Amino acid sequence: MEKEDIELKIRAIIDKLRPFLVNDGGNLEFVKYENNVVYVRLMGACKDCSLMDVTLKDGIEEFIKSEIPEVIEVVNVSD
Repeated sequence: MEKEDIELKIRAIIDKLRPFLVNDGGNLEFVKYENNVVYVRLMGACKDCSLMDVTLKDGIEEFIKSEIPEVIEVVNVSD
């Protein structure tokens, strides 16, 4: 799959996940896809939440990896 196609699919997945985060006062932004790693920015309540790592690794990362096997990791980019 081409990088552009993967990025479009990542953006679509993030759009599906976003309402769940917004519902809890947070948000999620796609930053970039590089070397099979997805870079995102957790914002709002998610940014300072004690469960941020669980949300990122057990939720967002697992969902993206299950849909896009090329992805090896999802990393949060802090401001």
